[in-house]
Amino acid sequence: MSTANPDPEISVVVPLWNERGNVLPLTEQVFKALAQKTRSLELILVDDASSDGTWEQILEAQRREPRVRAVRHLRNRGQSAALWTGFTASKGPIIATLDGDLQNDPADFPAMLAALSSADLVCGVRTKRRDNALRRFSSRVARGARKLVLGVDFHDTGCNLRVFKRSVLQTLFPFDGLHRFMPIIAAGGGAVVIEIPVNHRPRVSGVSKYGVWNRLGRGICDLAMIAWYRKRQLKDVAWTEHPGDPASRI
Repeated sequence: MSTANPDPEISVVVPLWNERGNVLPLTEQVFKALAQKTRSLELILVDDASSDGTWEQILEAQRREPRVRAVRHLRNRGQSAALWTGFTASKGPIIATLDGDLQNDPADFPAMLAALSSADLVCGVRTKRRDNALRRFSSRVARGARKLVLGVDFHDTGCNLRVFKRSVLQTLFPFDGLHRFMPIIAAGGGAVVIEIPVNHRPRVSGVSKYGVWNRLGRGICDLAMIAWYRKRQLKDVAWTEHPGDPASRI
């Protein structure tokens, strides 16, 4: 068992909502995937007010591994809120994220960390989706809508397997839906964003939290909001300061 490090170099943030059966396997897989890294690590498990015993499993994971940090919402606020809570609680200069359903593979983290040497944000692209037809279809529609409305074309903004430098947080703002638009907002704020292929696995425990409305209906509302924000965003503002008379500062 490793000793908790007060100043970790990598913070892994995982939002969880009713994922009781996935907590302990996910914890083991994250630490195994990063075991060869010399950089210190913390794993922040954020329970979004689960009702199935997820919190108890997070506490058990923390008992087994002191590098686990247990954070809990007092009421359900959604995936984006859980991610933002994890970002706020994190201490490392490098932050990594993945979903709590074990469909993201922590074994992809080393390659993503290596790719971070030439980028500010590295996003996974699920080249072989292990989702049902509805989820794959809605993702294709969402990608087409983003390209049409925003003029940007990231392959898979729905993949939450990401690694980024802490400076990226300065380009973001918290809102319900951030997890779907994070690469777009970060790139608009000047961050260098790249995508690399990652593994995707079938769900083996728990049930999906997404349906037609919260993948398409809410996505349309969020898309309109992001389009408005990008149009009104202040950036590339040039300015200068006159130094004044040096004699007046004596």
